Amino acid sequence: MLDHAEAKEKKKTLIRQLEGLDSLVVAFSGGVDSSFLLAVAHQVLGEKVLAATASSKTYPLKEQEEAVEFTRKRGIPHIVFPSDECSLPQFLSNSPDRCYHCKKSLSEELRAVAHKKGFPHIAHAANLDDLGDYRPGLRAASEMGIIAPLVDARLTKEEIRFLSKEMGLPTWDKPAMACLASRFPYGEPITEEKLRMVEEAEAILSKEGFRQFRVRYHGSVARIEVEPSEIERMTQDPLRRKIAEKLRGIGFLHVAVDLEGYVSGSLNRALKK
Repeated sequence: MLDHAEAKEKKKTLIRQLEGLDSLVVAFSGGVDSSFLLAVAHQVLGEKVLAATASSKTYPLKEQEEAVEFTRKRGIPHIVFPSDECSLPQFLSNSPDRCYHCKKSLSEELRAVAHKKGFPHIAHAANLDDLGDYRPGLRAASEMGIIAPLVDARLTKEEIRFLSKEMGLPTWDKPAMACLASRFPYGEPITEEKLRMVEEAEAILSKEGFRQFRVRYHGSVARIEVEPSEIERMTQDPLRRKIAEKLRGIGFLHVAVDLEGYVSGSLNRALKK
């Protein structure tokens, strides 16, 4: 059970960390964690915080638009810059260290933005729970000197959601989101066309009212993961036929529903064999 008092103490720890900085660039995706970190940093540092969002084909345009709206409503300085991971052979080949090369490239781009704007510190929004999964990107960020204030404050995802709700942030119950490249089994080459197919497929599920889901790309097969409680609705006609037809229209030959349901990082299981 969540300890509310402990979560609030951890937030105080986070605030003390941020008070020790003269200014900060926050790598901002618009998700639960980065929205919370940015909002707290803005409370502490005011105009001395800058949100930086990478514009990339690996993230849905809808996510970028929501990130821009979040900062606009709160008057937080925000810059959107182009990200170049889709030009990296190490990224496109989709090896198990794909995230390392992507995050290293992104960190270099963030450092260039920060240097140009005169900001000495950059933070990303990994939380304590992220340390328990396979996350080579975290190593790259650390090597590049990007700090992780939420990890340092020992904040978990559940605590961040609770504190976000207390702050009135609309992102407190936002579904977990990950880079679209995470939809591909390791070794499956990544192309812009495949990324487009996955983005369009997931937009269809969102439009049909599903909240937490993934469309995993397995060649000609789209493997859909939804919450276990949503599997029955997904497989009932006429919705079943509608989704299958729309995904085939995108380019998939076969459409399957995973009976296990949504599992974060499910494709990392292949690394444990």
